[in-house]
Amino acid sequence: MQAQMLAPAAVLVAWSLVMLFWMAFTRFPAMSKSGMDLKNAKPGGRGQDLEGVVPDNVQWKSHNYAHLMEQPTIFYAAVVIIALMGASAMDALFAWIYVALRIVHSVWQATVNRVSVRFPLFLLGTLALTYLAWRAIALTLFNDPGLAPA
Repeated sequence: MQAQMLAPAAVLVAWSLVMLFWMAFTRFPAMSKSGMDLKNAKPGGRGQDLEGVVPDNVQWKSHNYAHLMEQPTIFYAAVVIIALMGASAMDALFAWIYVALRIVHSVWQATVNRVSVRFPLFLLGTLALTYLAWRAIALTLFNDPGLAPA
């Protein structure tokens, strides 16, 4: 069951890279189109500096990529803890639910970006993550080493 628990995390890692490339392949042409001179750009520039410079729909990919570097870090920790402690089929199911919701959330945010849909997707994913966090706590805090085979 360990591989089944870690597979959703591996997929989310790959999805994060998809979003990174999507962001780059839309951002650089938009920067050139805006008249930015990338060769003489100010040192230390950050993605946030592009707000209002490139179109909002280009920045949406960047916003989502940043989101994938935030909450999913909790997901990765919970998944590893559960995998090490002994995952159940329900744990793997909730991990896949979380990943599926994050991918749908990403596509929505990167293309349509209506908060009235995006927030419920985020909330449902957070509920799945809450289950995984609870399971990680239950499997570790309430683990009875006396029950383990010698």
